[in-house]
Amino acid sequence: MVSVVHSVAAHSGEEHSLQTLVEGLSADEAARVRLAAEFAQSVYGDRNLGSGEGIWHHGLGMALIVAGLRLDADCRLAALLFAVPASAEHGLEQVEKRFGRDVAHLVEGVSRLNLMRPISRGFVAHSQEGGEHSPAEMKAQIEIMRKMFLAMVEDIRVVLLRLASRTQTLRHYADNADELRVQVARETLELYSPLANRLGVWELKWELEDRSFHFIHPDIYKKIAKQLDEKRGEREQFIANAVARLRSELEAAGIKHAEIYGRPKHIYSIWNKMRKKGLEFSEVYDVRALRIIVDEVKDCYTALGLVHNIWSPIPKEFDDYISNPKGNNYRSLHTAVSCPDGRALEVQIRTREMHKHAELGVAAHWRYKEGSHAGGDGNYDDKIAWLRQLLTWKDEVSDSSDWVKHYKEAALDETIYVMTPQGRVVDLPRGATPVDFAYRVHTDLGHRCRGAKVDGALVTLNTQLETGQRVEIVAAKQGGPSRDWLNASLGYLFTHRARAKVRQWFSSLALEQSVAEGRAIVNRELQRMGETGAKLDDIASKLGFTKSDDLFIAVARAEVGVRQIQTAVRGAEEHPLDDKAIIAEAAVAKSKSGGDSGKGILIVGVDKLLTQLAGCCKPAPPDPIVGFVTRGKGVSIHRADCPNFANMEAMQPERVIETAWGGETGGLFAVDIIVEANDRQGLLRDVSEVLTREKINVIAVSTQSKQGEAHMRFTGEIANLAQLKRTLAALHEVNGVVGARRA
Repeated sequence: MVSVVHSVAAHSGEEHSLQTLVEGLSADEAARVRLAAEFAQSVYGDRNLGSGEGIWHHGLGMALIVAGLRLDADCRLAALLFAVPASAEHGLEQVEKRFGRDVAHLVEGVSRLNLMRPISRGFVAHSQEGGEHSPAEMKAQIEIMRKMFLAMVEDIRVVLLRLASRTQTLRHYADNADELRVQVARETLELYSPLANRLGVWELKWELEDRSFHFIHPDIYKKIAKQLDEKRGEREQFIANAVARLRSELEAAGIKHAEIYGRPKHIYSIWNKMRKKGLEFSEVYDVRALRIIVDEVKDCYTALGLVHNIWSPIPKEFDDYISNPKGNNYRSLHTAVSCPDGRALEVQIRTREMHKHAELGVAAHWRYKEGSHAGGDGNYDDKIAWLRQLLTWKDEVSDSSDWVKHYKEAALDETIYVMTPQGRVVDLPRGATPVDFAYRVHTDLGHRCRGAKVDGALVTLNTQLETGQRVEIVAAKQGGPSRDWLNASLGYLFTHRARAKVRQWFSSLALEQSVAEGRAIVNRELQRMGETGAKLDDIASKLGFTKSDDLFIAVARAEVGVRQIQTAVRGAEEHPLDDKAIIAEAAVAKSKSGGDSGKGILIVGVDKLLTQLAGCCKPAPPDPIVGFVTRGKGVSIHRADCPNFANMEAMQPERVIETAWGGETGGLFAVDIIVEANDRQGLLRDVSEVLTREKINVIAVSTQSKQGEAHMRFTGEIANLAQLKRTLAALHEVNGVVGARRA
C-alpha cells in the first residue's frame, strides 16, 4: 500500500528529507528540486505562518506529501515554493524565471486558493456557532465553497497541493496545541476531506479526517483508539491466520500473485458508522478487515467465492462496485463475513489497477512517467476527460436532496463563484456583472446599486466578474435602478432575474405616478365643487371601483372623466336617466325588436342615452358589441369578446343591454395595433410610414426592445375594420416585422 505519511520530523535530518523528496526523479529533475529548496530557504528564512509553523518547514512537509503521492517534479517544486509570491518582491516572476512557467502557474494557483482560507474558515466557524442562516443554507453555502475551490484552479494538481498543505498543517497542530486548531479541523471536515474523497485521494482523506476528529472530539477519539488497542494482539493474530489461509486457497485455485493484508483502521470512519447506524463498537464490521489484490477482474470474483466458502457471508453486506462503480470511478468488491468466533470480518477485493486508482485517485493520473512528455497519449487524454467530468460533481452522493439539486444545477464551466465582503460565496452564470451580483444578494441592494469594488478596486458596473473575486457594492441610501441597465448593448445586466427585477421596479414606479396624478385631478375637482369632505372610497365605489387607487389610475388614464366624478358626488340629477331606470326600461324592451336605423349606436328600448366606447377593447364597426350600464356614466360599449365585459356580466348580468351599430355609423374609432419585430435601426420610422400612408392618426405609441426583439403598441384612429385590415397587411411587409395584429 502506498504511504504518504511523510513529515519533516520523521527524518533524521534535512538532507534525508531532500533525498526522499527526489525519489523517482531523473538526475536533472532532482537537481532542480535541490535548487528550489535552496532558493526557498533563502527567501523564507525564519519566518512563520499564521499557525506558528515555519514557512520552510511547511513547504518541505508539503513537498514530501506530494512526493509520497508520486506527483511529478513540477508539483514538488511548487510545494517548496508555495509562499514565495507572498514572501519576496516580484516573487512569482522570480519563480517563473528560475523554474519555468509551469511551476509558476502551480504556485500562482496555490496562492489564489490560500486567499480563500480566512473566508471559508470564518464561514464554517459561523455555521458551527449557529449563525442567522438555517443549517440547510449553511450546508448549501459550504457546498458552493467546494465548487468555487475547484473552479478557481486550471490545474487539478493545485487542489492536490492545497490538500497536502492542509495535511501538513494538521500534523503541525498535532505537536503544537493552538486555539485555532479546532476551527481549522472543522473547516477541514467541511471543505477539504470531502474534496479528497471526491478526488479519490484516500490516504490524505483518512489522515485529514482522523486528525481533525482528534482535535474536535478528543475524548471520543481516545475511547475508540483505546478499544482498538485493547484487542490489537488478538486482532493481529486473527488477521495473520486469515491471510495465511486465504493465500493457500488462492494458490490452490491458480491465483499465484495475490497480495493479502490487513486493512488499516480509521477512527473517524468507525465513529461515523457507529453514529449513523446506531452501532456499538463491537458491531462495526470493518474493525477487522482484509484486502485482497489480484491481477485480473475474473480473479476478483474467484477470490470472492473462496472468501464466502471459508466464512459465512452476512446478508445485505455485499457490494459490487466493479459492475457498478461509484461516482468517482471507485471499483472494488466489498463483503462482510461471520467468523467462527462470532465476530465479523470485512473483505475488499480489487485488481492492481483498481487499487492504484483507489489509493491515489486523481494523483495517479499525474504521476511522473519517464518519456511521457513526448508525443500524444490517448489514454492519458481519456483520463483527463474523466477528471473534468468528475469535477462537475455529476454523481455526488449526499444525505440532503437539496444539496444534490443545488450542485447538479451548477456546472463549473458555466458558473462563476464570487464573494461578498462578509465571506459568503455567491454563484452566478458566467458573464454576470456587479449589478447581477447585487440583485442576487438582495433586491433592494440591486435597486440602490451605484458602484462596485472588485478586490478593493473600483470597476464599472458592466464589468464581467470572475471566479474568486471579492465584490463590494457601493449603494445609495435610497433610489432605484437606471433605465440604461435595460439597454442590452450597454451590458449592465446578464441574468434574467436581475432584468426582471429592474422592469418590475419601473412598472411599479409608473403605477405610483399614475395614482399620484389621478389623485391630484380628483382632489382639484372636489375642491372646485366645494366637496372636499367627500369620501374618496365612496366615490370610487359609486363609479364601480373597489378602492380609491383604482379610481385615480382610471382618471389619470382618462378612462373616467370629470362629469362622472361630478355625478358620483352630487347624485343622478345631472344625468338624464339614472342607471336603475336604464336597467328597468331595457328589461321591458328586451322582447321588442330594437331600434331605429339612425346613425351611431342603438340601445334597444332606450333613446337619447349617454354612451361611450370602452377603452379596454376599443370597439369599431362592424365588431359585434354589447352594452353595460355603468354607475353614473351611462352605457359603456364593449366588443362582445371583451374579457372585461365577460367578468362584469358574470357579476351583474342585470346591467347588460343589447346594443348594435347604427345603419350609418360615421366618425373615427380608436384601436390598438400590436407589432412584433426583430429590432433594427429605422424600424420605427418604417412602421410609422405605413400608418401615415394608410391615413391612420396615431394618438399614442409605446415601444420596448430587449435582446434584439422589438414590441410596439400603437393606438390609432380608424374609420372601419377594412382600413385596419389593409394596414395590418402592409405592416407584415415591413422588413423585420414578424407579426402585426389588433390588440
